[in-house]
Amino acid sequence: MMETVKALLLVGGRGTRLRSIVPSMPKPLAPVGDRPFLELLIRQLRIQHIRNVVLCTGYQAEQIKHIFGDGSKLDVAIEYSRELEPMGTAGAVRLARRYLQQLDGFLVLNGDSFLEIDFRRLIDFHYTHGGVATIAAVAVPNADRYGAIATDTNGRITTFAEKSGEPGPGLINAGIYVFGMKVLEHIPEGPASLERDVLPNLLSHGAYAFEQHGMFIDIGTPADYARAQQLYDRLSKPLETAPSGA
Repeated sequence: MMETVKALLLVGGRGTRLRSIVPSMPKPLAPVGDRPFLELLIRQLRIQHIRNVVLCTGYQAEQIKHIFGDGSKLDVAIEYSRELEPMGTAGAVRLARRYLQQLDGFLVLNGDSFLEIDFRRLIDFHYTHGGVATIAAVAVPNADRYGAIATDTNGRITTFAEKSGEPGPGLINAGIYVFGMKVLEHIPEGPASLERDVLPNLLSHGAYAFEQHGMFIDIGTPADYARAQQLYDRLSKPLETAPSGA
């Protein structure tokens, strides 16, 4: 089953908050230890038998393609969907729809965050609950930077709270999704954000959150990028046995 899964990795952003650390490369290529952060994500997919990858590129796309090529060095098959102008996270997914023909659904991963997760359990949860979208979510002690997710007892998302600026714990979007093909019908033409423009409109169609308990790290700020360096050993050794998802 996992061999047929296709994963879109969103790696087209400019990463302006990290520009002081990696001024000349796209954020997903920021080195963690001796390898690009994006390589860790691809290896995590591969160790769980997901070999079909689409890199949704934009800013400095040539650098990414030069490093990863067709994916054969990592034992995966990589295709490229390149935006010629910034399209946002949702716009990038819509642009890549030509790579999703004859699929029932697909994975989407942000290219600047890492989560210890069992992808099979996430996918099984999605199809068991029958919604159009499932979000991998994590509980954090301070959700003000992200905005929080509220769910009912079955995991169905009831509301997305905007970033409040007020510190406090909450369940947040960890940047990994399982989408049914109907999600593409809810993505408008042109630049658009999954978080702002698409996900809130999916609530009435069945959007779920599956809470995860593995390590989560977002390299979007210099402080968290420094933390990723400290956690390099753990990040660079994907578990041979997939981690518990819930």
